[in-house]
This record gives sequence, structure tokens and C-alpha cells, in this order.
Amino acid sequence: MSVPPSQRWRDWWIATDRTLLYDRMLLWLALALMAIGLVMVTSASFPVAERLTGNPFHFMIRHGIYVGLGVALMLTVIQVPIQWWSSGSSSLLLISMGMLIMVLFIGHEVNGAKRWIKLGPLTLQVAEVAKLFFVIYMSSYLTRRVGEVQENLKGFLKPLLVLFLFAGLLLLQPDFGSLVVMSCIAVGMLFLAGARLWQFFGVMIAFAAAIVLLIVKEPYRMRRVVSFLDPWEDPFGSGYQLTQSLMAFGRGDWFGQGLGNSIQKLQYLPEAHTDFIMAVVGEELGFFGIVLILVLSFALVIRTMQLGRKALHAGHQYGGFVAYGIGIWFAFQAMVNIGAAAGILPTKGLTLPLISYGGTSLLISCVAIGILLRVDYEVRVSQIKVAPRRRSATKAGGAA
Repeated sequence: MSVPPSQRWRDWWIATDRTLLYDRMLLWLALALMAIGLVMVTSASFPVAERLTGNPFHFMIRHGIYVGLGVALMLTVIQVPIQWWSSGSSSLLLISMGMLIMVLFIGHEVNGAKRWIKLGPLTLQVAEVAKLFFVIYMSSYLTRRVGEVQENLKGFLKPLLVLFLFAGLLLLQPDFGSLVVMSCIAVGMLFLAGARLWQFFGVMIAFAAAIVLLIVKEPYRMRRVVSFLDPWEDPFGSGYQLTQSLMAFGRGDWFGQGLGNSIQKLQYLPEAHTDFIMAVVGEELGFFGIVLILVLSFALVIRTMQLGRKALHAGHQYGGFVAYGIGIWFAFQAMVNIGAAAGILPTKGLTLPLISYGGTSLLISCVAIGILLRVDYEVRVSQIKVAPRRRSATKAGGAA
């Protein structure tokens, strides 16, 4: 008797096979996004690569190398017990702070921002490392102090003091987008840990006021907000990037112009293969291409949040909080990137996880996926019920 397609899909998604010790849906979603990213980076980077290096495949080769390194990192991280991350969370936090301080002195400057450290042929964006290590620290703190977070204000404010230190270092680069992402990670994890609602809303109001103040204080941030509200007021100045992105979406229509047929990537749209890769997706693959990426990204986030809930129910508190933190991180960063490209949010200079060109972002995202797969593995192993051995009918050496 054949199994209906709906039942096969349900079995695939819920993974009823108890002998499978990894989440195949999570793995395939991540690999699918990476594959789409490689194809779209190749298409979007041809013109800029030809202009800068004389080799149209320059960025494709580099991104392909990063994809290979990312998969290798993912397979390596899967072998690392979650307890190792928990026990080393404080050290990793200090390392990330040290890197944020180091980049201010020896960092490579691009467009007035010092966010990268040159390591030979590689370039390390320290804010991406800081996001992951901050999630690891927050998970460790919530595991140890979840009762304190739920019961009094002191436990709720302690991790926010750590966030305040990160905020100061990030604003010195400056990297306002990463600060917003880390703030959302902290507040979201505290909320999921059971913080009181009045504390949660109080912090949200304070963060909103701080963000408005930071925007008003810096003229370049204010110009971004003004150009976001009405990019057509100055289409060849502050609103240039957004107007070109919107034209790319408009040309895409339902089914797009075809892979490789984007006009906006021909030196019209800046950062076409990094921050604004979704505009190229919209122009070449149309509405259905955008929906495909949205569905895959949303499914990855939902799967991650489901893993967090499963881990907490199974008694793996640290792994559960790590999964929640990574899920919030991926969801918010994807939302900001896509929203900025579509003119829904101001431009923040954030990559689209697992898709945009950017070596550090891709490698750190692969490490995060490896940690999620390890959490899932440990939860599954802990739930395996070993059947007791049957006693022999006769003792060893006895008569048959």
C-alpha cells in the first residue's frame, strides 16, 4: 500500500525515524540556502568582479571556497560537545570583546568604517564572531540564572550591561546594524527565558529611545532614514541605492527576467552581491524566487525554534537557549536585510545569512548550523531508550 504524499512530507518534517541522529530537514534547508547563495552571488558579481579584477568569476571562486570551508567547519563543530561551548562561554565573550577592541587599532577601513581584520588572504569581520559568542554567553547566563531573571530586576539587567559594553565598541567602528541585531537577540532571549512583561516592555521602550537618539545624533544615519522615507526625493544622492533596488524589484515582475539577465547589477546597484542580493534575486527570478528564499529562511528559523523548545523539554536547557538565540539572530538579520532591499526598513549593511557574499558571515553561520545539529544530536541520543538485555536461559558454562 503506497504512502500518501502528505504523510511522506509529514514524516520527513517531523522525523519519526528514531534511529536518525541528526535533523536532516535543518541540514537540507541550510545547504539549499547556501546553494542558492552561490548561484546568485555568481550572477550578481560578474560585472563588479570584471571591473575590479579582470576576472568575472573572482567572487564566485572566493565564495565557493568559503562554502567549502563553511561545510568543513560545520562538520567539525558537530563533533564538539555542547558542554564545551557552555564551559568556555566567558572566555569566548572576552575573546570577542578583545577582537572588537583590536579592530579599532589594526582594522581595515572601508567607507569610513573599521570592521575588518586582514588575516593574509582572508578578511575577518569581528562583529559576526561577536554575535555568535554573545549568543553562547547569553545561553550560559540564562541556564545558570534563569530563576533570577524571572524573579528580580537584577538578574534581568546583568546581561544588558554586557550588551552595553558591546554597544560602545560597535558604535566606535561604527556598526549600528550589528548593534541592533545583538540588542534584539538579548531582549528576545530574555523574553523566552520568562522575564516579566513590564521589564521586557521597559527595555523595549528604552532601546527604541536609544536607537532614535543614535540616529538623530549622527548625520549619516539621519540621511539614511530620510532617504528611506522618500528615496525619490534625491534619487541620484542619498536615495540612489534604494531607488536602484526598487527598480530591480519592479523589473522582476512575477517570474523575473531570467537568471543572469539583471540590468541593475551592471554597475547601477551598489553592493549587488552582498547587502542587496535580494534585489538581484527579485529582478532575475521574480516574485516566486523571492518567495522561495523567504519560505526556506522562514522554515530554517521555525525548525531552529522547534529545536530549542524540544531541547528545553528534554532537559537540555543550555542547548535550548542556544537554539533560541541563533533562531532570533537569523530571523532578525534576514528580516532587516530583505526589508532594507525592499524599502521597508532603513539600510543597515547586514548580510543575508547563508546567501550573501561575505566570508566571515557565511563561516560563522555554518558554525551556528553545526552547533544546532549538535544540540539536536545530543537531544536525540538522550531520548533513546536502550532495551534491557534478555537473560540467557542458562548461565554461561551451564548445560544446554
